[in-house]
Amino acid sequence: MKSKKTKARQPFSLKKELPLLPCYLLGLLWAFFTIFMLGWIIAASLSTTREIFTGSVLASGPHFENFTKALFQNQSLNNLINSTIYTVPSIILAILVSAPAAYCMSRFNFRFRGVIEKGIIMGLGIPAIMIIMPLFSIVSSLRLSGSHLTLIFLYTATAIPYTTFFLITFFRGISTTFEEAAAIDGCGPVKCFWSIMFPLAQPAIVTVTIFNFISRWNEYFMALIFANKKELRSLGVGLYQTIYSMMNSGDWAGMFASVVIVFIPTVVIYLFLSDKIVSGVTAGGVKG
Repeated sequence: MKSKKTKARQPFSLKKELPLLPCYLLGLLWAFFTIFMLGWIIAASLSTTREIFTGSVLASGPHFENFTKALFQNQSLNNLINSTIYTVPSIILAILVSAPAAYCMSRFNFRFRGVIEKGIIMGLGIPAIMIIMPLFSIVSSLRLSGSHLTLIFLYTATAIPYTTFFLITFFRGISTTFEEAAAIDGCGPVKCFWSIMFPLAQPAIVTVTIFNFISRWNEYFMALIFANKKELRSLGVGLYQTIYSMMNSGDWAGMFASVVIVFIPTVVIYLFLSDKIVSGVTAGGVKG
């Protein structure tokens, strides 16, 4: 059989594209503004404080010592390590807990399944600020404060509702023929999940992992409450302390270097994994 021919790309039609011109202009304006602001911040991080205030960034060439000062003198390196310790284990644990739970709720009928799903949806609607005081009371009574494990546990717990809800939708969009074929070959439900369904869900897992990484990497409020010690501060809390100290030291170049250190990981993720984010969001809507 001959393979299906790929559809030829339609030629440009001014009549069809003209109504979309305002959208194109807004998109170009937003892209220009974003690129300009990011470029200026990076240029300011490589300039001196005097050049920043006089509007002549990079006039004397790049000053990479700003990043050295930010990493060691402003404790950004320690904060970077702490944020990595908080973020990476929490997003991995959230997937290990949420993926099997989402698969069970999307494939099996059992008592209280509807109640559990409604509880997950309710969990998505609760603002984080409303649970801070109960969490602080529980952490204090259990004497769990003053440790990296506290934020890892809290980040994992708060990521589970969204991760589970996201993966439930995806698993429901996967055809059951894979499981039927596996059952004929004698593959049990547990082995079928880890060997077949979990790999098939990789687009959604990568997407939700990226979302969880960005939200936990930039998280500020919980880190401020539960990890405000100098040796436990995350990048968000450390950056706030750096900005506050600028009022006394006036080292604005070092502050911009700290800002770049904070947002560079998320920018890199968007640049290299944006296609996976889109494919993971849209794949759940395709029925197999």
